[in-house]
Order: sequence, then structure tokens, then C-alpha cells
Amino acid sequence: MALRLIKTLLVAAVGLMCLFYALQNIANLNAAHGFVSAVFSNAGHEAYPNTFFFAIESSLIVWICLIFIIALELLAGIVALAGAFAMLRARQGDALAFNSAKYFAYVGAGIALLVWFGLFTVFGGAFFQMWQTALGAGSLEGSFQYLGSIALVTLFVSMPDQ
Repeated sequence: MALRLIKTLLVAAVGLMCLFYALQNIANLNAAHGFVSAVFSNAGHEAYPNTFFFAIESSLIVWICLIFIIALELLAGIVALAGAFAMLRARQGDALAFNSAKYFAYVGAGIALLVWFGLFTVFGGAFFQMWQTALGAGSLEGSFQYLGSIALVTLFVSMPDQ
């Protein structure tokens, strides 16, 4: 029972982390827009000045992408918290019931991994080469920390419950 509670609390922590980052982005909306604009603009790329990608200068496209990022962070948090709640309710049941209750925990973690791996690492890091600037490198390092934490929690939660 203790492991089930720990797994549930870890999933709740993933959900809260996603919500906190989304809410921090909302509280700092103009700064978040400036950051995404800086990444999209290809500014400060001296290490690899030539790239196959295109710079995005449109403020409207930046706003759409930022809203998409925040929406996915919110969605990941809400779904992961729903998974934690389902796990909490099923923790006293048999192994099959508890394992079935993990569904939304996995979906929430999957959405979160899409944000911090798919968007930040793949698109931000590889496509927009954000590692070339101090601001981008810091964000890329942070995204690795978040996706690593989420992946480890997900692996631990996925361990069979007997």
C-alpha cells in the first residue's frame, strides 16, 4: 500500500509541476512571448549561423505557439492530476484495478513529455537551435530536467503492482 501511495503522490507532483509552469507562463505572459520570439527569430546564433530552418518574425504566430505550449502544459497537469485522483481512489483495490487507474497518469505524463521533449528539445533545441544562446540553453537544460523527472516517475509508476 505504501508504494501505491508514493506512486500516486509522484503522479500528483507531475500534474502540479505542469500546472505551475503553465500558471507561471500566464503570470509572465509578455516575458514568455519575448522568450519564444527570441528562440523563433534565430537571434544570437553565432555557433551555427547557417541553418536549414526558417526564422519566424510574426508576433501572431509566436502568440499562437505560446498559447499552444501553455494549453498543453495545462492539459498535462489536469490529466495527470485526474490520474493521481483515480489512483488514490483505487489504491485499496486489487492490482488490476490499481493498474487500470494509472491510465490518465500515463496520458498526462505523455502530454508533458510531448511538451518538454517534443516541443522544447526537438523543435526548440534541434530545429531552432536554442542551445546557441544563454537564454535558450538555460531553457533547454530545464526542459531536460523536467522530461527526465517525468520519465522516471512514469517508469516507477509503470512497475507492476501486486
